[in-house]
Amino acid sequence: MNILIIGSGGREHALAWQCAKDTKVNKVYVASGNAGSALEPKCENINLDVNNHQAVIEFCQSSNIDLVIVGPEASLVAGLVDDCKQAGINIWGPSKYCAQLEGSKTFAKEFMLANNIPTASYQGFTDADAAKDYVSEQGAPIVVKADGLAAGKGVIVAETVAEAHAAIDDMLADNKFGDAGSRVVIEQFLSGEEASFICMIDGKNILPMATSQDHKRVFEGDAGPNTGGMGAYSPAPVVTDSVYEKVMQRIIQPVVDAMQAAGHPYTGFLYAGLMIDDAGDPYVIEFNCRFGDPETQPIMMRLQTSLVDLVQQGIAGNLPKTAQWDKRAALGIVLASKGYPETSSKGDVITGLPQTSSNTDIDTVKVFHAGTKFADTSQDGVQTIETNGGRVLCVTALGDNIFDAQQKALATTASIRFDGAHYRRDIGYRAINK
Repeated sequence: MNILIIGSGGREHALAWQCAKDTKVNKVYVASGNAGSALEPKCENINLDVNNHQAVIEFCQSSNIDLVIVGPEASLVAGLVDDCKQAGINIWGPSKYCAQLEGSKTFAKEFMLANNIPTASYQGFTDADAAKDYVSEQGAPIVVKADGLAAGKGVIVAETVAEAHAAIDDMLADNKFGDAGSRVVIEQFLSGEEASFICMIDGKNILPMATSQDHKRVFEGDAGPNTGGMGAYSPAPVVTDSVYEKVMQRIIQPVVDAMQAAGHPYTGFLYAGLMIDDAGDPYVIEFNCRFGDPETQPIMMRLQTSLVDLVQQGIAGNLPKTAQWDKRAALGIVLASKGYPETSSKGDVITGLPQTSSNTDIDTVKVFHAGTKFADTSQDGVQTIETNGGRVLCVTALGDNIFDAQQKALATTASIRFDGAHYRRDIGYRAINK
């Protein structure tokens, strides 16, 4: 069978790699992919305008695509799933209606309140002065979010009222995030420990993925601005059996039930970004309507059930309740480009990437690419790989425990070089401290 993966990040490289391992799969096309996906066996990058839904449909028809998996949120919010389904194409992802859970913070908040899903109290604003007045009344710390899609960077956890006011000006007055920031949601600050709870849903059945936790802040010790994610690990010890049951009963099941009741059954991946308080009660920080990045990389390293089988069962409405997982822990460390997240350097040559043929740890360490591309020139007949902005690589390792996986990932990360490369050496520290 032939598969099409939509997207070009680390998530899509990991999904393509996992699909290509299935013996049923002949070819995995990735639109548009990156240097890493291009090098995977059975994988091929294609230059396809994913914003042109008719072009995607025509490619699927001409290339005998049996299954499409959508990686990034923008395609989901734009309704790619609806258009492909209407054309008779098997595609995995939520509808445009359901994708509003990620596409609009206001929609998500109203949805949660209407369905008694635990989340922080909030107010939405389009007027900067009114937003500032609200912040002054509430005090700090407080959270300021761009309402729309902002590549994981439209969230400011303001430690002071002045910092919150500056974030409001950036979004509403200075248009820092474009249309995504034309409305802001201001939320109560929640304290506790974060976790990522990702499921596959087929409209009624729920298959939870292995638990995970990512690190949003750019600097060690969870300092600095939020990013799309600087690393992740799985499993997440903070998600105890008790927390797991609460998440399923209070958050995931109500989403499934409410979407069914609204006449828009939820199908695809659902990511609940959680804050778990000291009493072990989970609150939703955000919903994403796709797999998380960088959580995908460690989770795909641990997945032993065929992802292709799971997606096919999901499309058929027959998702199993469990999947098989490697008992080892997995941890991924992101190497980001110079200046990230405020700016993004491109065209810096990457050296020190492990070669598959000589990598003795190939079963336990995998370098997933995100912001990479092939240079126009080659060295000694080998194609040179360059940075292509943002988060560049995610070095992911399996280990007997989180610490073991961290040390293996760090050892490989230390050998990789490009101008301005930066990464966190403390990914997984919360689990290790436990």
